[in-house]
This record gives sequence, C-alpha cells and structure tokens, in this order.
Amino acid sequence: MHRAGAHWGISAMVARARRFGRDRRGVAAIEFAFIAPVLLIMYFITMEASQAIETSKKVSRIGSMVADLVTQQQTVVKANLEAIMKIGSTTLLPYNRSNPKIIITAIQMSDEASPTVKVVWSRKLVGTTYSVDAAAGSTTTVPATLKIRNTFVIRVESDLGYIPVIAWSATDEKAKSFGLLSTFSNINMSETYYLRPRRSPTIPCSDC
Repeated sequence: MHRAGAHWGISAMVARARRFGRDRRGVAAIEFAFIAPVLLIMYFITMEASQAIETSKKVSRIGSMVADLVTQQQTVVKANLEAIMKIGSTTLLPYNRSNPKIIITAIQMSDEASPTVKVVWSRKLVGTTYSVDAAAGSTTTVPATLKIRNTFVIRVESDLGYIPVIAWSATDEKAKSFGLLSTFSNINMSETYYLRPRRSPTIPCSDC
C-alpha cells in the first residue's frame, strides 16, 4: 500500500512536469518582457539620431541664411546684423536645449600681389548677448581660393553644442559632467559660409 501510494505520487509529479513543459501560456508575456527594453532603447536611439541630424541641418541653414541676408545689403548697422542673427537662431526651433553661436565677419583683402586679409567689422551672438568678435584691422584667414586682391567677403560661422534628450533631462548638473551622460553632452555642430556682396563692392557698418 505504501509503495503504491509513493508510486502514484511520483507518477503525478512526472505528469505535472510534462504538462508544465507543454504549457505555453504566459510565454508571450515573458518574451515581451525581455524584448520590450531592447525595442524601447532602439526607438529612443533612432529618435535621437533623427533629431540630431535635423538639428545639424538647421545649424548649417543658419549660416547660409544669415550670409545670404547680409550680402544682400549695401550698408549695415549693428541693429541690422543683430536682427538677422536673431532670425537665424530661430530656425533651430523647436530645439531649445542649448543656444547657438553666430559670428558675422566682414573681411577685406588688400590690393597687393600677396594680399593681407583683415577684419573690417564683426558681430557675434552667443545666447542672447551681442558683442564684437574680432577687432577691426586685425588679421584673419580665408580659404586660398578666396584670397584675391582687393576683394571683400562676408564670413558667417554658426556653432551649436548639441545636447541630446538623454543628457538634457538630467536635473543634476554634476551628473552631466561624469559617466555616460558626458559622452553625449555638447556634441559640436558647426558650419562656415563665405559669400561676396551682391549689390556693392563692400558692405560697410557705420557703428560696428
């Protein structure tokens, strides 16, 4: 009697084990629990990459648009340049996690066989602050193809330290400087454009 009971108990346990092995209920939920985090990570990476690419295009667009607007003028004043730079900075919207830097520099090549390259005037926007970037009369550089005697050119530099959502959402400033977040914070995006005046040989600025 005792052996029969023990045999029945073992058989029941074996039968339960077989049923458990064949039971597929809940497998989908377990598989989803494993896959869901990977899918979410892939989604956020894809979303962040597309936003970064679009923002980089907008940074380039700032430079081309500002250069185009400035070179259409015959003369300018600081207020004109600041308004143009402000318009340029709004092209980044809806991105607003960091502020762009925009620099407009008027450059004159001297009338010599080997011309010197000097700043005529400059204006810079960093965040909401406008200032002079380089002193008038200081030397600068241009690509060799643009270094033509007695010519004038406008240079526009646009620069942005791109901050992804993963870094920007951190509320602790110290956390942004260490660990994984520091790898993704302040990704440099920049572009430089050179354009010649459209309507006059030079573009003077009376109060720059």
